[in-house]
Amino acid sequence: MRSFWNVEARKDLARRLEASRPDVVHVHNTFPLISPSVLYACRDAGVPVVVTLHNYKLLCASGDFFRDGAPCHDCANGSAAPALQHGCYRGSRLATAPVVAGLALHRSAWRELVSAYIFISASQRDLMHDLRLPADRVFVKHNFVDADTTARSGPEHLAVYLGRLDAAKGVPFLMRAWDVFRVRHPESPLRLVVAGGGPLEGDVRAWGSRHPSVDVTGLLPPDEAQRLLRRALVTVVPSQWEETFGLVAIEAMAAGVAPLAPARGSFSELVTDGVDGALFEPDDPGALARVLHDVDLHPGRYAELGACGLRTYEERFRPHGNVEQLLGIYRFAVANPIGGDRVVVS
Repeated sequence: MRSFWNVEARKDLARRLEASRPDVVHVHNTFPLISPSVLYACRDAGVPVVVTLHNYKLLCASGDFFRDGAPCHDCANGSAAPALQHGCYRGSRLATAPVVAGLALHRSAWRELVSAYIFISASQRDLMHDLRLPADRVFVKHNFVDADTTARSGPEHLAVYLGRLDAAKGVPFLMRAWDVFRVRHPESPLRLVVAGGGPLEGDVRAWGSRHPSVDVTGLLPPDEAQRLLRRALVTVVPSQWEETFGLVAIEAMAAGVAPLAPARGSFSELVTDGVDGALFEPDDPGALARVLHDVDLHPGRYAELGACGLRTYEERFRPHGNVEQLLGIYRFAVANPIGGDRVVVS
């Protein structure tokens, strides 16, 4: 019930607002326990709200526009019936019911009590068009990566996957693509390391045990994952959902490693095909297999893509410029609060 309305969260925030009188409140995720009640606390205190939308939760019960192994936009127009029919939240109709009820109950609050909205990619903004947010309050600000860009030694003939082992992240797709690649090119020296944990870990380990070219490490500590990434020639990012922001691709660029990503979701605006990485047809394992073969044949080309990726990171995804952009959005929200006089901010 607190996902509908958390009385204590609203009261606690109201006390904090009264004590500190902040210029702005930045909200990231209220689900499940904070609840949208905090928007009303900010309204009552006269403090403008900036919201970063990290997923598709305001339109999709599961938050990812992904069902049965493929992108799904059945609820993108604001209808909750498909989510209830399919039990999209945790695979349960019973669990889904309060989620969609809460979305419906507070939809007007999300539209009317927020002074500035931040989407983390243009593709996310476009897919959530039917939220019908006021266009002059909508901003796109990519995430940043605070990374060590120390020069690395030459890469190994190695592809890596770093991430959660589940269907949305494309692990079954990766396994099919690697199978196709190995059948077509059984003598290839290219190796694959899969690092991560999740519901498909057992399946991935069983699959990897049948492939001498594959190592499955399980979940690695961050420093070990970073060392593995810096050894790689390419990073495979096979996501099958429309990622709102492909963080692993940017982490790869920051390490000087070329990302191989699907041409869907945010990846098409983060990765420039043939410049700082490679994009492939997202629904075709054979397309990824062909890219892997190209990596195998032309490792120098992909090492150069990795070097260009590092330059892309330096230009677009470092913290300093990102923070300046965020401060500009804060200034806009303070000068243009919901319900206040509209002021043009240069």
